[in-house]
Amino acid sequence: MSKTEERDLRDAGAQLSTAPTENPADQAIGGPTLSVVGWVRWFWRQLTSMRVALILLFMLSLGAIPGSLVPQNSVDELKVEAFKKQHDLLTPVYEKLQFFDVYSSVWFSAIYILLFVSLIGCIVPRSWQFVGQLRSRPPGAPKRLTRLPAYTTWRTETDPEQVRGAALAILKKRRFRADAAGDAVAAEKGYLREAGNLVFHVSLIVMLVAFATGTLFKSEGGKLIVEGDGFSNTLIQYDDFKSGSLFDTDELVPFSFSLDSFTGTYAKDGPQRGTPRTYEAAVTWSKGDGPARKSVIEVNKPLEVDGTKVYLLSHGYAPVVTVRDGKGKVVSSGAVPLLPIDSNVTSTGAIKVMDGYRDKHGKKDQLGFQAFFVPTFAGAGHGDMFSQFPGLEFPVLALTGYHGSLGVDAGLPQNVYQLDTRKMEQFKDADGEILKQRLRPGETMKLPDGAGSITFENEVKEWASFQISQQPGNGWALAGAIAAITGLIGSLFIQRRRIWVRAVRGADGVTVVEMAGLGRAESAKLPEELAELAVTLNAQAPTAPEPVEVPAEGAEK
Repeated sequence: MSKTEERDLRDAGAQLSTAPTENPADQAIGGPTLSVVGWVRWFWRQLTSMRVALILLFMLSLGAIPGSLVPQNSVDELKVEAFKKQHDLLTPVYEKLQFFDVYSSVWFSAIYILLFVSLIGCIVPRSWQFVGQLRSRPPGAPKRLTRLPAYTTWRTETDPEQVRGAALAILKKRRFRADAAGDAVAAEKGYLREAGNLVFHVSLIVMLVAFATGTLFKSEGGKLIVEGDGFSNTLIQYDDFKSGSLFDTDELVPFSFSLDSFTGTYAKDGPQRGTPRTYEAAVTWSKGDGPARKSVIEVNKPLEVDGTKVYLLSHGYAPVVTVRDGKGKVVSSGAVPLLPIDSNVTSTGAIKVMDGYRDKHGKKDQLGFQAFFVPTFAGAGHGDMFSQFPGLEFPVLALTGYHGSLGVDAGLPQNVYQLDTRKMEQFKDADGEILKQRLRPGETMKLPDGAGSITFENEVKEWASFQISQQPGNGWALAGAIAAITGLIGSLFIQRRRIWVRAVRGADGVTVVEMAGLGRAESAKLPEELAELAVTLNAQAPTAPEPVEVPAEGAEK
C-alpha cells in the first residue's frame, strides 16, 4: 500500500472517537527537552487522560473498602471505641491511616478531588471536539474503497447522478448524516456512542458533586422511642446526631411524631421460624402547627417530611417495672428499653434509680439493676436463659441488684444501657449469695434488709429505633447513576460507522457502483448493514446484464 493510500485510509477513519490526540512533544518525559511549562502540560495531559481517570475511580473504590469494613466515627462512635478496645495492635495503625474516618481522610479527599479534576479536564475538550464533528461534514471517500473491511460493487445502466441521488436519499432515510461530494456520497452514523460516552462521564461528575453536597450539608440522627412516647425534630431530642460541616441546625425541618404502636409478627414453624413477616410502626405526625396525620413506617418505606426521611431501623422490648423503697413508696416506674443481642430478641440493659430512693435508715442512695430479658423462655432446666422465639410468648426478666453510686454525679456522659458498678455493691441474700432472680409478669423481687422491691408489671411495651436523615444530594446522585448507566449502555452497544457510495461511468459507458464501510471496531454488523443498503440501492439501480462476447471473425463457432 502506498503512502497516499495509507493517508486516505487514516483520514477516512479519523475522529471516529472523541478521545484527545496525543502530542509527541508531550510524551517526551526524559531528557532536557521539557521546560517547566512542558512538564506542567505533560502532567495535565496525564491527569486528564481516560486511563488516569479509570485508575483514580478504581482507587476510590478500593479506598471505600476500609470505610465499609472498619467502624466509622461518623456512623457509630461506640462501635469505634469497642473496636479499639478489642484490637490493641491494629488501632494505632488504623489511626495513622485514618481508617476510622475514611471519607473525611486526607488521602480519600485527595483521590476524590483528583478524580473530579480529571473528569472535567477530560470531558471539556472532548465535548468541544464532539460538537465540531456534529457540525462538520462526513470525510470524503478514499480513492480505493477496496481497502476497507466491508466492500461490495456492481455495474448498472443507471446514470451515476441518479445512483448517487438514490444513495443519498436511502442513507438519510436510515438516519445517516450524508453528504454528496464529487463522485461519491459520504455518510456517518452512531454519534450516540460518543454522546453516551460523554453522558457517562458527565454523570460521574454529577454523582461526585451530589455525594460531596450530601456529605457537607447532610444531617443524620437516631432516636429510640417506646410505644406512647414521641419525638420532636430538635437537636436536644436526638439520642445521637451527626451532620456535615456546612449544615446549620436552623435547617432542621419542624415536625414531630409519636409512636402509637409497633407490630411485629414472625413465622412460627418451618425452616424460617422466627423470620419477620410484619415489621411496621404506626405513627401520628404533624408538621409545625399543622394537623395531625396517621402513617405507617416500614423497613425501606420511610416517612418523608419536606426532604427529611424517617427510617425504621430496629425494634425491641421495654418491660414495665416499678421500684419501691423500704416503706413501699414508688421511687421509679415505667418502661425500660432493653437492647437485643440476637435474632430472637434476647435483650440486656440496665435499670437505674438515681433520685428519690432512701435506704432503711433514711439515707439517700442509688439503685442499679442489670436486666436480662427473653420474650420466649424455654423454661427452667432447658439450657441457658436465651429466647427461643422473637415473639412475646413467655416473657421472663432476670435481675441482679446493686446499690451505691451510679457515677452520674461526675458530670461525664454515660451509656444508659450499661451499669457502672465500680462504686456499687451487690445485694446479697440471707445466705450471703448474690441476689438474682427471674421474674414473670406480675412477680416481685424483694431486696434484703428492707431495702425495698422491684416489680415486673403485667405489661411489656415495644420500642422502635428510627433514623432521621436529611441528605440533599440523594436525588441528584440517583439521577446521575441512572444517566451513567444509560450512557454506558449507549457507548458499549452503539457502533460508530461510516459508509461511502461511489458511482462513476466506466470506459464502456456502464456505471460502476462501489460501496464500502468502516467502523471504529471490527463488527459483524457492519458488513450486514452494508449488504442491506446495497440490496436497497440495487433495487433502484439494478445490476446490468453481462455483455455478450461476439466471436472474432474466422473463429470457430
